Amino acid sequence: MRRFPVRTLLLMLLALAAFGRLYWVTHRDVSPGDQPKEHTRRDAAGKVPPAASPTPGLPVPSPECRTLERALDGALRAPQDAKAQDEARQKLDACPALPDRACELGGALAVRAPFAAGESAPLRGLLASLCERCPPAANVCAQSVGQALLEGAVGRVPDATALAELRWNVAHAGQEGTKAACDSLVRLGLAPAAQSDTPVNDAVRTLVSELAPACAKAGLLPDGVLRAAAAQQGLQAAPKLVALVTASTVETKAVQPDQVTGTEPGRQAFDGDVNTGVVVSNAAPDKRWAADGALRAGYAPELKHLASLRIRATGPGSLRAIVRTPSGVGLKDPEGGFSFVNPTVCHFRGTGQWEDCKPTVPLLDVDAVSVLPERAGVEVKELEVIGAR
Repeated sequence: MRRFPVRTLLLMLLALAAFGRLYWVTHRDVSPGDQPKEHTRRDAAGKVPPAASPTPGLPVPSPECRTLERALDGALRAPQDAKAQDEARQKLDACPALPDRACELGGALAVRAPFAAGESAPLRGLLASLCERCPPAANVCAQSVGQALLEGAVGRVPDATALAELRWNVAHAGQEGTKAACDSLVRLGLAPAAQSDTPVNDAVRTLVSELAPACAKAGLLPDGVLRAAAAQQGLQAAPKLVALVTASTVETKAVQPDQVTGTEPGRQAFDGDVNTGVVVSNAAPDKRWAADGALRAGYAPELKHLASLRIRATGPGSLRAIVRTPSGVGLKDPEGGFSFVNPTVCHFRGTGQWEDCKPTVPLLDVDAVSVLPERAGVEVKELEVIGAR
């Protein structure tokens, strides 16, 4: 009988051990926690066992929710198929919590059912239902407002149909979606329109004027920002904004500033003596010029209501109101840390006589009034701020 060399026997034993190890690894019972995700467990008969129970506390998607995406996709593929539309509508109405992918199909619905084709189109109805229920981050109706304002900032002027569709989007964006849409309007449209040094083109001005009424009706426009924008743009440029400001009766009087900063002796512009004053044209613009100008009359706490101003000066200039706004809206004070807009209240000629400066609408939450000279030799003899704390 032939004998195998010892070395060959050892190699055979190692191969047998490796095969046994491989067999054990691939055929052993694996606990659910150890089972690799890419493999499917099977029982002794080769069948896939029932899926594990869902995690306690998490909602179980209903059959309608699990098949909603497919039903919506079917409606998109066959927009004239009444059966496909009815199936998508049925599943949409029966799904209590819309899956993210269903909301993401809102953009496709908007493309396949353009507003110009009519609001009664079946796909337009599905889009309205999605927008009313989808969260802002996946809500095509809410996101369209910010997109339109960004496009308007680079000069894309919306036509009448585009404006009508945007109004439709705001009306159908749902409670949270409408809040997001109006927040975009405030940050990207209304706040820039309330700033003195920010040019606002006709496209943005039109979008703000057309969409602001719906947001104001929903109580989603900060009154201080709305009034500041109406004052900055004026009745001729933004009559719809001015019309949104509600009238109020407030008892006003001349209010002395709590702090005067800028060119010295600044207090002489508020001492009630027209024979004293301060030459403001000597101040050089710095990083706080947008908030302070050459002379700043600050109020702490801020004025709740600013009705008008009176100024006696030699040489022309302008008066700005520094209006506090919600955090992140408008400019940011580099030292105070609060947000603000700075509408121009008026331009004064500086004839040496009293001049009345009355904003288009009364302003709210005024932190300060700033004086900005327009040439050399401007002296403010006296400045009165008429308002109420």
